[in-house]
Amino acid sequence: MSKTSRWLWLLLSIALAPPAPAQDALPQWQRGIEHQRQPDLGDGTFLNPVLAGDHPDPSVLRDGEDFYLTLSSFTAYPGLPLWHSRDLVNWQPVGNAISTNVGSVWAPDLVKHDGRYYIYFPARHGGTEGSERSNYVVWADDIRGPWSDPVDIGLPGHIDPGHAVGEDGRRYLFLSGGDYVQLADDGLSTVGEVKHVYDGWRYPEDWVVEAYAQEGPKITRRDGWYYMVTAVGGTAGPPTGHMVIVARSRSIHGPWENSPHNPVVRTRSRDEYWWSRGHATLVEDVAGQWWMIYHGYERDFWTLGRQALLDPVEWTDDGWFVARGGDLGQPIRKPAGEALQPHGIALSDSFAGGRLGKQWAFYDPAPDEYARIAFGERGLGLRGKGDSPRDSSPLGVIAGDLAYEFEVEMDIEPGAQGGALLFYSDRLYAGLGSNGEQFVMHRYGLERPARLAPGATGGRLWIRVRNDRHIVTIHTSRDGSSWTKYPVQMEISGYHHNVAGGFLAVKPSLYAAGSGTVHFRNFRYRALD
Repeated sequence: MSKTSRWLWLLLSIALAPPAPAQDALPQWQRGIEHQRQPDLGDGTFLNPVLAGDHPDPSVLRDGEDFYLTLSSFTAYPGLPLWHSRDLVNWQPVGNAISTNVGSVWAPDLVKHDGRYYIYFPARHGGTEGSERSNYVVWADDIRGPWSDPVDIGLPGHIDPGHAVGEDGRRYLFLSGGDYVQLADDGLSTVGEVKHVYDGWRYPEDWVVEAYAQEGPKITRRDGWYYMVTAVGGTAGPPTGHMVIVARSRSIHGPWENSPHNPVVRTRSRDEYWWSRGHATLVEDVAGQWWMIYHGYERDFWTLGRQALLDPVEWTDDGWFVARGGDLGQPIRKPAGEALQPHGIALSDSFAGGRLGKQWAFYDPAPDEYARIAFGERGLGLRGKGDSPRDSSPLGVIAGDLAYEFEVEMDIEPGAQGGALLFYSDRLYAGLGSNGEQFVMHRYGLERPARLAPGATGGRLWIRVRNDRHIVTIHTSRDGSSWTKYPVQMEISGYHHNVAGGFLAVKPSLYAAGSGTVHFRNFRYRALD
């Protein structure tokens, strides 16, 4: 190609390229429960995310006309939340598949085999780089439970198990790094040695990525081919790092051929609305249209965690597939199927129901954590633990909105300390606590004053926390009607994985520390426009 031709080609490419979205232009969602964002626009289209907020590594199972989904829950317990849909857009909570803390729960695979449901997942203690790690499986004969206790299947050198049935009828787990291993017929242990079967696909060296990190293999069989959908490029880091690649084989044992369309999904510019898109599962809707469900970070909102995204797929004449949703910044025609309503879950809780709602989870709980809870006329009684949010295993909910506020009423017993937080991890949190008499400010994961002495009398108060696109404002009240602005505001856009690790999200949370009990009532959440 001549120099003049190259310039003409470059100018034509620029002229035909879609304009980058304006940084201040936000998609327009419909609003649902508590004014939360909802994906169904009511006109036959939807707008991503289909599950807003912290819903990473989604694994979806079609079961007749129903779809079920689970995802990574990391240090939140109960974990492995289950969701139900009939159109892949509107989702309702089912429950959780695990309550026993086996560590930080990573990318699961939800499957059904011979009438029984299984979830395979890795877990590790000690954070992102923790050395104590293994892989587990839980199973149930009914998707709504009860689920078995976690069964340790080993494989400590691998993550992200993906279940498959070979042409020989035997069961296998595909693993990170292109490895796989045979499973016993009951799916609860491995047989033989781990083998290497796939070397992956290599992107150009000049691409801006976090790391190669071949992970998240999901196996789908279609028209005599096995398709392995894999993530590479690193989960977080630069917005252009994460991606989806595909390989196929006639045999579960390989050889595996890479798609000529790789990567089938990738964020190519930080100007796109969704960053770090990857870790996909293929699924066919009830009308025969295929889709990918994967995760991504919302532009400038790493704090919300990785959110679940739905992307239409088109099969090519030569048996590969390509993604057709573009950068997912615009409405897309909905899949076929019945729309379950309402979509999502209410986060507000009066604590009058006698048990924790499905929206709540402890941060990294101890084996006896649930013994801290009691319900009565004063609402949720949470016995103190530790002396600050850092070591008190706060209770949190997943927020999926760019701006929101929440408030709670507290009766704080003498010796106890309670508060309301925006909690990322034991390293990063912000909010306000009290011993009933004095306040303690939480900021950067630190306390001011550094230690609040136990209160002699305790007290009653309300705390309201507003997170308006990372600007945090706090109000307090002694009667629930007259509010006073706390004199310090905060900015929390840096409270995320690229700063503190963990693959987590900022969550509205409650904590109780010290030697007494904090009684919580009337937790109220509302999203803001």
